[in-house]
Amino acid sequence: MPLAAITTTAIGLRCLAPVCQTLGAELCLAESLAADAAALTLSYRSYDSLRDFLTENWQRYDGFIFCLATGAVVRLIAPLLQDKATDPAVVVVDETGEYAISLCGGHQGGADRLAQQVSHCLNAQPVITGAASRLALPGIDLLGQPFGWVKGTGDWTGVSAAIAASGPVQVIQDAGSELWQDHLPASHPFQFGFPEFEDRDTVPKPQARVWISPIQRQFSEASDLPKVQWHPRLLWVGIGCERGSARQLIELAIEQVLQRQHLAMGAISGIATLDLKADEAGLVDLCQARGWPLRCFTPEQLKTLSVPNPSEVVEQAVGTPSVAEAAAIAAASGPLNPPILGDFEADLVYLRDSLRIPKQIIRHPDYPGAVTVAVAQAEQDYTGRRGELLLVGTGPGSLDQITPAAKAAINRADAVIGYRLYVDLARSLLRPGQIVEALPITQERQRAERAVALANWGLTVAVISSGDCGIYGMGGLVLETLKAQGWDGKVPTVQIFPGISALQSAASRVGAPLMHDFCAISLSDLLTPWEIIQQRLTAAAQADFVVALYNPKSKTRTAQIAFAQQVFLQHRQPQTPVALAKSLYREEEEIVLTTLQEMLSHPIDMLTTVIIGNRSSLNYAGWLITPRGYLGFSS
Repeated sequence: MPLAAITTTAIGLRCLAPVCQTLGAELCLAESLAADAAALTLSYRSYDSLRDFLTENWQRYDGFIFCLATGAVVRLIAPLLQDKATDPAVVVVDETGEYAISLCGGHQGGADRLAQQVSHCLNAQPVITGAASRLALPGIDLLGQPFGWVKGTGDWTGVSAAIAASGPVQVIQDAGSELWQDHLPASHPFQFGFPEFEDRDTVPKPQARVWISPIQRQFSEASDLPKVQWHPRLLWVGIGCERGSARQLIELAIEQVLQRQHLAMGAISGIATLDLKADEAGLVDLCQARGWPLRCFTPEQLKTLSVPNPSEVVEQAVGTPSVAEAAAIAAASGPLNPPILGDFEADLVYLRDSLRIPKQIIRHPDYPGAVTVAVAQAEQDYTGRRGELLLVGTGPGSLDQITPAAKAAINRADAVIGYRLYVDLARSLLRPGQIVEALPITQERQRAERAVALANWGLTVAVISSGDCGIYGMGGLVLETLKAQGWDGKVPTVQIFPGISALQSAASRVGAPLMHDFCAISLSDLLTPWEIIQQRLTAAAQADFVVALYNPKSKTRTAQIAFAQQVFLQHRQPQTPVALAKSLYREEEEIVLTTLQEMLSHPIDMLTTVIIGNRSSLNYAGWLITPRGYLGFSS
């Protein structure tokens, strides 16, 4: 989202520089700070008057990040504030970079999330005062955003107030993703569904109600119970129409058909029709104006579907006995090849049952043409979003060793997936409302497939790995999974956020052992045949590489590290320095400097990284050094 970073001082400029570099915020300055910006190699947009600049650009940006006094910011933006549903996010950072304050537009404007993003860039403390943050809950007015839901009518302020007061809030959800329910804190205030008759006297009376449904409900103004409604986008509207039918008629027909069945326009996923109608002007104009996708099917695809109201006349005209009903069913059911359930008869029942409204023909005396409308309901929400995969390296496990960009990526993701230990280490970076799925260490493939599935659905998914995601991490497996599914390299988008690898972390704790050529070898033969690992160990030992050994030893795999020691002893002196580094940058960190001959007398396990020096490596005063050769050459 377009962001503006604004300051009036050189100190503030230095404070905001990491925010501009990491979050891509556009720096906005008075010309008097041009030289300071140039010294930091920062591009900027200039203004003469900050007040005039804000007035002219208030709706141009989704968020403003100020490094100014809070009172000054309040006075600047006060005349511009109109509605929390449309105002941009406003975050204020102090000049020392210690605090990032969500000042305005916390929920709907996204200031709470932006404050967290900024805090990760600056290693600052986010200041968020909303009740939802205190309760570790997603804002009720943001609940459906990741899934593409459309916010309906209701008393949003009243329901938010009931949640802030920790009162019981009833949730009636008859459609749409229930993933959000699986990731609520244990102390959440929600009551799901209606209580059983025998429980009604004991279940606390709800203080508010949330409906999640494609149904458009009319709330009584006389009711004391605040209610709101979210509409998951599940309805695919099949359209058949005469050539030249007016856009107004198509739109009116859809509205009438849905209104008769008490369905919300906001629950529409998109429009489906025959490929011959792909250029129908009124239909194309309507989809563009409403932001609806237009899915077109061939007669051959549609005529295979069983519909309640086939027409011989239609079949003679366009080659399929049904357009509106069949197109709605096809769009709602996703890919038709291979079969959905794998059984032809079962598929026909499933497809037919997805049809919610059979075809209806609509005409109007004021508009030319005729329109046939049918509606089918999909199983999965249409998010309307392009998915993203964020492949994140979290380094050795300490939060201060994670890059600001990686922290921001984890925080902004809709879903975070990783091995349970690594998810727990990064838990302070998470925010309320995120889907967090921690899978066991042996389920790497399942993690990758789950991440790709969520991204294909339209979510932004962070896949976290310790160290660097591309060095024995999840990066390669996710890309392989995409390739296996025929990925086009564009959708979903992929971003990679590097981390400090285990060999770098180990090296930093013991000195400078990697100053000359080095390599990394994993001793795990789970995915690589042991014969190949043996060849690599021998080649590295012969070539005099400094070598980092990953996965050196497990409870059941003990012979590999002994073999590695013997191979290196054939090519290096017994006193060659060796570093054993375990659980680096964590409380349980253990570091041992030893020798090639004595290395096996010390504890080694799967969390240990072993660095074996080359022939010139030395242990000097407790520091492992591999000379580069600078002192051996005259200038």
